[in-house]
Amino acid sequence: MRIDAGREPKYLPDQTAPVIMTRKDYSKNLMPFLADLEPDEAGPDLMDVSRRYEIPQERIAVLSLNENPYGPSPSVWEALKDVPPNRYPDSRPFLEALSNYTGYPKENIVAGAGMDEVIITLVRLFLGPGDKALIPVPTYNLYGLAAGLCGARPCYRQRRPRFEVEPKVPDEIKMIFLCTPNNPTGNLLSEESARAIAESTKGIVFLDEAYVEFAKKDLLKLVRDYDNIVVGRTLSKAFGLAGLRLGYAVAPEWIAEQYRRIAPLFSISSLSLAAGVAALKDKEYMKESVGKIIGERERMRKMIEAFPSEGNFLYIQTVERSSLVAERLLCQGIIVNSCSIFPGAGDHCLRVSVGTPEQNDRFLDAYAPGWRAPKS
Repeated sequence: MRIDAGREPKYLPDQTAPVIMTRKDYSKNLMPFLADLEPDEAGPDLMDVSRRYEIPQERIAVLSLNENPYGPSPSVWEALKDVPPNRYPDSRPFLEALSNYTGYPKENIVAGAGMDEVIITLVRLFLGPGDKALIPVPTYNLYGLAAGLCGARPCYRQRRPRFEVEPKVPDEIKMIFLCTPNNPTGNLLSEESARAIAESTKGIVFLDEAYVEFAKKDLLKLVRDYDNIVVGRTLSKAFGLAGLRLGYAVAPEWIAEQYRRIAPLFSISSLSLAAGVAALKDKEYMKESVGKIIGERERMRKMIEAFPSEGNFLYIQTVERSSLVAERLLCQGIIVNSCSIFPGAGDHCLRVSVGTPEQNDRFLDAYAPGWRAPKS
C-alpha cells in the first residue's frame, strides 16, 4: 500500500494506525560520474534583468552569446513559409548545400542540432569510461562536459602566454579539442601546429571552426590530409541562425559513416533545414554582415585594451574581478560574459560579443568612459 504525500492516511479494516511506506531511492540508478559534471549556463534571464534594474527588454544589449546582431538573410524568412510541419525532416537538401559551400562531397559531411550535438555525437564514437581527452584552456567548456557524459576524463592543459597550444600530445590521449578561432581568446591555431598535433597522436583531433567566417584563414583542407582530423562548424554565428540550431562537421569518410550510424535521424527540424539551405545560398548577405562585424570589432579594439581577435568577440583583461565588472555593466543593461566560467581563464577576463554600432557604443561608454573624441 502506498501513502501519497499530502493526503490523509488510509487504514486497512483491522488496523488503527496508518501504513507508512519508505520511499525507494531511485537516484542510485544514475551514472556515478554525473556527480563530477558542472551544468552549463545560458546567462542572465532578460525578464529578470529588466525587472531588477527597471530597463525595458528592448534596451538590454546582449553581448554575451556571440550572436550575429544582423540576423539571417531575408531569404530565410521566405523559405520558412513553405515548410510542411506534418512531414518528417529531410536533411539531404541541406547536406547538398553544405557540400557546395565547403567543397567536400556529402559522404564527408554530417550534421546535427547545433555544434553541441555534433560534438556530443562524435565523442560517443571515441570516448568511454576511463578514456582521456586533451583540452587546452581557456576554451569552450562543452568539450569537458561532452567527455564527462561518456565517463571519460577531461585533461586540461594551460595554453602558452599568447594562447598557443603545445603540439606534443601524451600517448594516452584518445581525443583532442581545439577551437580556432578560440573561444574566448579569439586567436587562431596555425596550420603548422594543427599538423604537428595530428601527427603526434593516435587520437582524434576535433577542430572547432564555429567562428571561422570572421577569420583570415581556415583549416578545412586538413581533412583531406589526415584520417584523424574532424572540422566542426555552425550556422549560428556568421549566418545568424543561432535559434534554429544547425551544426555540421567535415570528416574523413570512415568517421562520417560511423557518425551516421548513431546520430538521431530526425534531430534537426524541417524549419531549421530549410533555413540552412536558404542561408547557405545567400553567401553575399553573410559576407556583408560579417564585414560589418569585423569593422566594429577592430574599431572597439582600438578603444580598449583587448587581445587581437579573429572571432566576432573580444577578450579583455580586467584589473578588477571580471564578475564585478560584468555585474556593473549588467546594472546598465549590458550583458557580457565573465570568463571565470571558462576553465583556465581565471577571474580577470571578459568576453564581449560585437553587436550593432549602437550597442557597441553603449558598451564603450559604460566600460571605458571618455573614449569618445571631444567634439570640436
